[in-house]
Amino acid sequence: MISSLVKILIIRFSSIGDIVLTTPVIRCLKSQLPGLELHYLTKKQFLPILEPNPYINKVWGYDRNFRDLIPQLKSQGFDYVVDLHKNYRSVFVKRQLQVASASFPKLNLQKWVTVHFKMNVMPDIHIVDRYFEAVKPLGIQNDAGGLDYFIPAVDEVSLAGLPATHQKGFYAIVIGGKHNTKIFPPEKIVEVCKKLSQPVVLLGGNEDRERGEQIAERAGTPIYNSCGLYNISQSASFIRQSRAVLTNDTGLMHIAAAFGKHMVSVWGNTIPAFGMYPYLPEKFKANSMIAEVKGLSCRPCSKLGFKQCPKKHFHCMMLIDTDPIVDFLMLDNKS
Repeated sequence: MISSLVKILIIRFSSIGDIVLTTPVIRCLKSQLPGLELHYLTKKQFLPILEPNPYINKVWGYDRNFRDLIPQLKSQGFDYVVDLHKNYRSVFVKRQLQVASASFPKLNLQKWVTVHFKMNVMPDIHIVDRYFEAVKPLGIQNDAGGLDYFIPAVDEVSLAGLPATHQKGFYAIVIGGKHNTKIFPPEKIVEVCKKLSQPVVLLGGNEDRERGEQIAERAGTPIYNSCGLYNISQSASFIRQSRAVLTNDTGLMHIAAAFGKHMVSVWGNTIPAFGMYPYLPEKFKANSMIAEVKGLSCRPCSKLGFKQCPKKHFHCMMLIDTDPIVDFLMLDNKS
């Protein structure tokens, strides 16, 4: 261990899920290096995710302008940089600061081979464990405590403000996502809602609100469409208070994992083998179910996603059986 370190900068610019996945490294650095002053550099819009984290002393916001930011970072006198993004921006920051640093294996070549040749050459290791490679030179070990997400008191959502149908409990369904080919289609969500026959809160951004209204109209069960009405921490409050969660591979999936929620994650054009599946401590691993269609010759078609299915049939989502999803979600009430 490098015991003389007093100030460390972590870099991860985006996005919500990726930032949440860095929280075990944050916690372990702070707890295993006594007296450490820990800073974090991210995009400005993600400051609210990190500012409530008690393990971080200061969060820096990047707004596409390094001209003013770099001198401020230099003035801090960092001893070490932990690069958990590993892109041209993080490399630029490291070169400007000129201090010792380390990063993690991104495995881009392995992902490319897996996507283009449909040969899974990915190592069986979660990205969180790969993140820990960047702090291994400091003697930091993974405490196996899982992910963290801290909700400010001001963002705790009171169930008393929801429709009466939802005040005694609800299922949370995350309908949003950055790429359409990672989003469970509305007709499949309607299937789930009808089979649950229980109150549901739909979660997503403003861009998902219209789709949420379409689902609510067709579901035939009490639906509260919260899309676009709440910020990320308020949505996290819904997740934490829910009976169980159905989610796409998106940021709220990782937030649900941080709370150890009973959840089903749905996977379309991407695969869990890329190492971004729900990261749970051993005691919560039985809480997670992965819903996917295995054996498709066209899957994975991307390591990220597309606006629409390149094959036009969208079998990776449309062929998912909703019965096992509903059965698993309902297990939380039967236990």
